[in-house]
Amino acid sequence: MAGRGRLRERFAVTLVAIALVWPLLNGGAVAGATASTPRSGYWMLGSDGHVYPFGDAAPFGNLNPIPSVTYTHIEPTPTGYGYWIVDTRGFVLSFGDAGWYGGAPGLGLQPGELVTSMSATPTGHGYWLFSSRGRAFPFGDAQFLGDMSGVKLNGPVVDSVATPSGNGYYMVASDGGIFTFGDAHFKGSMGGTRLNGPVVGLAPDASSGGYWLVASDGGIFSFGGTAFHGSMGATRLNKPVVGMVAYGDGYLMVASDGGIFDFSSKPFAGSLGANPPAYPIVGVAPLNG
Repeated sequence: MAGRGRLRERFAVTLVAIALVWPLLNGGAVAGATASTPRSGYWMLGSDGHVYPFGDAAPFGNLNPIPSVTYTHIEPTPTGYGYWIVDTRGFVLSFGDAGWYGGAPGLGLQPGELVTSMSATPTGHGYWLFSSRGRAFPFGDAQFLGDMSGVKLNGPVVDSVATPSGNGYYMVASDGGIFTFGDAHFKGSMGGTRLNGPVVGLAPDASSGGYWLVASDGGIFSFGGTAFHGSMGATRLNKPVVGMVAYGDGYLMVASDGGIFDFSSKPFAGSLGANPPAYPIVGVAPLNG
């Protein structure tokens, strides 16, 4: 009987150990978190392919620097347990539960054309790549909904984001011009307006159907009934803002030195601003799921 008791005790200890380790194996980052505990955090991407996780965002892998290769975008999976990284040539690398559905070679980029952004479908079983010339390249279950092929742009497309339904997408150019496709609705733009710095990012607001634009000086422009939560436009920055994402009920900006500016009700999870990395930060991705 004593032997059976010790066996049951060992079995119970094993179950407890599995219960503690399993969330970490599946991307969990906070000890003691339960299924109902909201996760909050983000990843930053360096141009060398290094990923910096903050908050509950788990590390799923990095890329080693490759001469002449510049990584440009990090995209989270819908579950928050993985991400894709894309470089300016259109090569796509998958980490965690991110599936690979295609990318360069054979993308057919024209001379001087660069892949600048990526957006996943709601299922996570596909994605779009978007180029500086406003072209869209769908993979997996992503559908082609139109692009700016053959149109002379006043500035390169610098960011593109799919709508929550996956049935549309927005593109924004450096001059603040907005291009909408599918169920993405045009709510206004900064095209034709004199700006203190080029527009570098766009974030749709699911609650209003509008969107925010951010310029390199941290200035925010709101369209379509989106609430203005603040900006860095009047603040002297150490390095320019390079992108933004929707975050909680607001938005998150990132600068090239890794400085993070959180304009939402979600907690600030940290930054690299006090210890800039060797390679500039090129983007930020919010933790989903």
